[in-house]
Amino acid sequence: MFVVLDYENNTLRVKQEITFHNQSQDTLYEFILNDWNNAYSSKTTPLGKRFSDEFVRSFHLEKDEKRGHTTIYSVTNQYGVSLKHTRPEKHPDLIDIQLIKPIYPNEKFNVSLMYYVKLPDDKFTRYGYDNNGNLKLKDWYLTPARVENGTFVKNSNENLDDIANSFCDYQVTFIADEKLNVTTDLYQGSKQKTDRGIEYFFIGENRPGFSMIIQPHNDFEVFTNSTVEVNTNLKDYRVTGIQKASLINNIINFTNDNLGKYPYGKITVSEVDYERNPVYGLNQLPSFIAPFPDSFIYEIKFLKTYLNNYLKNTLRLNPREDNWIYDGIQTYLMYKYIEEYHPDKTMMGIRWGILKGHNIFKTNYNSKFSYLYLVMARKNLDQPIGDPKNTFIKFNEQMAGKYKAGLALNYLDSYLENDVIPSSIKEYFELNKSQQTTRNDFREIIDSKTEKETNWFYSSIVDSRDIIDYRFGKVKKKKDSLKVTIKNETRVNVPVPLYGLKDGEVVFKYWLNNVKKDTTFTVARQGADRLAINYENEVIEYNRRNNWKKLNKIVLNNKPIKFTFFQDLEDPGYNQIFYVPNFTFNLYDGLSLGLRFHNKSILEKPFTFNVTPSYSSKTGELIGSAFMQFNHYIRDDGPLYNIRYGLAASTYHYAPNAAYLRVSPSVQFRFRDENLRSNKKQFLLLRHVLVNRENSIFTLTDQQNEDYSVFNARYTSSESEVIRHLDYSTDLQIANNFGKLAGEVQFRRLFNDNRQINLRFYGGMFMYKDTDSDYYSFGLDRPTDYLFDYNFYGRSETTGIYSQQFVMAEGGFKSKLDTRYANQWMTTVNASVNIWNWVEVYGDTGFLKNKYQNPEFVYDSGIRLNLLTDYFELYFPVYSSNGFALNDSNYSQNIRFVVTLSPGTLIKLFTRKWL
Repeated sequence: MFVVLDYENNTLRVKQEITFHNQSQDTLYEFILNDWNNAYSSKTTPLGKRFSDEFVRSFHLEKDEKRGHTTIYSVTNQYGVSLKHTRPEKHPDLIDIQLIKPIYPNEKFNVSLMYYVKLPDDKFTRYGYDNNGNLKLKDWYLTPARVENGTFVKNSNENLDDIANSFCDYQVTFIADEKLNVTTDLYQGSKQKTDRGIEYFFIGENRPGFSMIIQPHNDFEVFTNSTVEVNTNLKDYRVTGIQKASLINNIINFTNDNLGKYPYGKITVSEVDYERNPVYGLNQLPSFIAPFPDSFIYEIKFLKTYLNNYLKNTLRLNPREDNWIYDGIQTYLMYKYIEEYHPDKTMMGIRWGILKGHNIFKTNYNSKFSYLYLVMARKNLDQPIGDPKNTFIKFNEQMAGKYKAGLALNYLDSYLENDVIPSSIKEYFELNKSQQTTRNDFREIIDSKTEKETNWFYSSIVDSRDIIDYRFGKVKKKKDSLKVTIKNETRVNVPVPLYGLKDGEVVFKYWLNNVKKDTTFTVARQGADRLAINYENEVIEYNRRNNWKKLNKIVLNNKPIKFTFFQDLEDPGYNQIFYVPNFTFNLYDGLSLGLRFHNKSILEKPFTFNVTPSYSSKTGELIGSAFMQFNHYIRDDGPLYNIRYGLAASTYHYAPNAAYLRVSPSVQFRFRDENLRSNKKQFLLLRHVLVNRENSIFTLTDQQNEDYSVFNARYTSSESEVIRHLDYSTDLQIANNFGKLAGEVQFRRLFNDNRQINLRFYGGMFMYKDTDSDYYSFGLDRPTDYLFDYNFYGRSETTGIYSQQFVMAEGGFKSKLDTRYANQWMTTVNASVNIWNWVEVYGDTGFLKNKYQNPEFVYDSGIRLNLLTDYFELYFPVYSSNGFALNDSNYSQNIRFVVTLSPGTLIKLFTRKWL
């Protein structure tokens, strides 16, 4: 490649020659080049689609010049003949060069290209140019794609660092301004000054690619080991040069011992590499907390990034299809490194005052790998680690799947013993130096080193999402032996270790095989006073709370209760109850302080409860809520994945000195698409709401209707992403004195010109109604909320600021019109379109019908400040059926607002991109 950098415009002009040697046994009828920089060229590329799926708005909203693209000027063969080229359908970041004749086995094919590269802003993927004048370049040039099974691999850029390149020899002439510094993992052959700037010559052999960072101020340090030169600019957190040199040397030697000598002699470990795949936990806490020593933070950052770059540069796998091997080896080696050099480190690093008794501060550091996997498994959101990388939801791709892969290798290592896995990894690494490989090559090497059967590992651990859970059955004690029954709760047949302990020390360990269901084993007791299944957590087990059996005394089944401040990891030895301060607010109770008691640890449980007693500062009474729920997760293939059985109760004041008690048993059926990335979900909720209300002279409802119960069935279907949101729902309510049916459709579309339109249709009708009260009527601008579903701060107010709170429900109007309720039927349409960023114009129109009256046509319009959809919005009415709202002398009373104070609701705003 001959490359000229235009630094001011963040562009590159490239003249490139490729000599392709078909080393496969197949004749190739096409020639595919990876052009991943062009993935930034449009909002509709696979990269843009993935951003939309993960609710990343910046890519869609940014200006075209901030994105990036590749422009091809010419493509010719070795004879100077122009070749046609196209971009395959659905793959705008690939180039298909049309061949004049096929490329036969062992034949070489030459092609020359001239093209222009416009780099993207680094805000999207951290690759490209940043605000400090740095250029972070990766996968920006054209490279032959990997050949596999007689064809080229056609993977598009989905921001996963899994480009499938052929391994190539590189010769790069790169011209840049003399004020710039260039750092790369290629060897620098020469450097000379020319009239166009500094001309560098770089070379690299037998590589999948290279990285390059260009800076006005060089912040890279060079550390030289006897086997490799390391260029790094990782943030050092006040770590001295001597400390860094020692830590880096240890990591290089550890990696050499476990993988082999790095074949290229030079490697780059940059801050951008780390930011792309950080050590979660270290990067989430503010620096002033400082839970770990600075040197440890630097060490773990460097270890993870070095291993990642090492493996990506050396393993000749298909990085998308066989990603579990990359993740598995990286995490397995990190696990072993911590085990060897930092066995005393805990998951959170420190123990603070009231928190020091928390399990999370006592559990060893390596336990975080299994906990982060279990976060997804317990939510029934885990995926097979052997699936293609681009099918994973973000949490699985970045953490849960990655860590399970490492734990899987550690599990297999413990079972096979005799260093089978460490020696297999080294042999597999050597094989990759000479040929392209697949996961089958790795499997064959492992199987060649052991006589133990390993099919279970691939069928149940790698290629499925089966969960493992063993527990004790009966144990019969004899003087010198034990007759132990092991129960297999999930029928997943994998090996499991049985431990015997005496005074906390392991006295025996047996690997048990073929425990397909309840199976009894006889083992020598060896003085054990306690038995444990999976004591050292080698097996990736779903539930370890049932893995213990004491032998020397009678033990009650009930575990002791442990009260813990705030939340904690699951502790198998206790029934945990967590407590945390809590506050609520409404006009009639004032600021209510209380304690929230619950049993929900960081990991999901089948049964959870939540009790929140509070003191009403305004009435001096005890108020609050309680909720219990049983989750039945269905792991079989099929759309139904969860059934939730719940019982909720709450009591607050709904008017001055008038309280309500609401009790609601419910069952909810949850459905999802087979593709977890689709963001498609369906829900069917069946519940019965019973309400008891104290009489109040401040409300206008009929006194005889103070107590009531309503059966409610709701069906909701939702599909959501950044550029498109669609959901529809139906709602059936049956009570003694009314029955009603309603339906709602919401649609949001963000267009390529960044114009967003929001549409909502609502329709509802009474099937029967035996009361004249408007309490159960359809609300045009505000629902009466007789089911107490919404968090109104002043639900009975008809004037004042609290009456201006807006909830998008039923009619959805923002203006308060003369007729506010419908006791027969109502249909409305709500629409809004943005005119500038978060400033929108809205309009509502509809018909409503009351008994003994003709249908009434109503409408309103105004300005919406959509600062944070569903969380913080303001509505300013302009014109409605009442006329010009701006002429109203009390106009401020017409303004409506949406404000969400619930922390749990706000958290969903930030977690949706991960799940």
